[in-house]
Amino acid sequence: MAGGKMKKEKQKGQRAPSNHYQGGVTFHKSKGQHILKNPLLVDAIVQKAGIKTTDTILEIGPGTGNLTKKLLEAGKNVVAVELDPRMVLELQRRFQGTPFSHRLKVIQGDVLKTDLPYFDICVANIPYQISSPLTFKLLFHQPSFRCAIIMFQREFAMRLVAQPGDNLYCRLSVNTQFYARVSHLLKVGKNNFRPPPKVDSSVVRIEPRKPRPEVNHKEWDGFIRICFIRKNKTLGSIFKQKNVLSVLEKNYKTLQAVQGSQNASLSGNDDMDLVRFGDQSMEVDDGMDDEMDVEGDEAEGEVSEFKNKVLSVLKEGNFEEQRASKLSQESFLTLLSMFNKAGIHFS
Repeated sequence: MAGGKMKKEKQKGQRAPSNHYQGGVTFHKSKGQHILKNPLLVDAIVQKAGIKTTDTILEIGPGTGNLTKKLLEAGKNVVAVELDPRMVLELQRRFQGTPFSHRLKVIQGDVLKTDLPYFDICVANIPYQISSPLTFKLLFHQPSFRCAIIMFQREFAMRLVAQPGDNLYCRLSVNTQFYARVSHLLKVGKNNFRPPPKVDSSVVRIEPRKPRPEVNHKEWDGFIRICFIRKNKTLGSIFKQKNVLSVLEKNYKTLQAVQGSQNASLSGNDDMDLVRFGDQSMEVDDGMDDEMDVEGDEAEGEVSEFKNKVLSVLKEGNFEEQRASKLSQESFLTLLSMFNKAGIHFS
């Protein structure tokens, strides 16, 4: 019995858990810790990033450093932001005493709450739950960087690159492509990770537009949010909704009052206490809320003067029968400009 017990314990000890790194670090799926284990895939990501020897590279969620090593070989230096202190220690141990040690800076903390330093390019395999807020944090980062090569969940990546008329085309698609050129680089199967996630992934290239579009960010987001309340309904029916008209009319009257009393210009409305539909920001846009529930049906009864004003803008631009799911960036910009000229604002 003793011998049998020892044999059983030995076998148990020899069985390597599938969610452990060879150094003994346990990966937590709940925290989005899925480490790239395929060296060919790591090489492909670095190659497609187009890294220059003079580049400072930002890596988010470096984990145990498989991608970090290749980035250090390709660029000038790497700034790695890692939340898990165990992973930070593992990185320090891995590169301590190597030629790379002086070219690697590790910042322990939440990347969404961290002031990011200057970088030329971002290369990252991120926890998927921070995909949307991280994307917009990068897009609004100053000074602007050359590009970001990021691993996303497949469906999120497809939303980023979706074009007008595609099933996945949504508010996330419009907002991201408004500020950046986005392209799909690689499909990545779940078995390329340890431990494997439940979904497949994709690598996407995000290149901020230069110069950045000259629009009020909150104004643009408020406008796009309304357009995508029901992306497959006509804009005419959306802008007839009671609560949509209520928000827009409140903003309209606020601006009219300010202009009347202070002769303020519309360009200075950033500091005014205006209402933004949904009272949310694009930074938390996950692309999943295109079919939002809207309280109230189309405005009935006597047609108000303001409602006529809104609908006349749509008719003038031939947008009344158009659908957000099929509109291009240029069309959205044209319609927003027409609304603004009529004194109708969204933030």
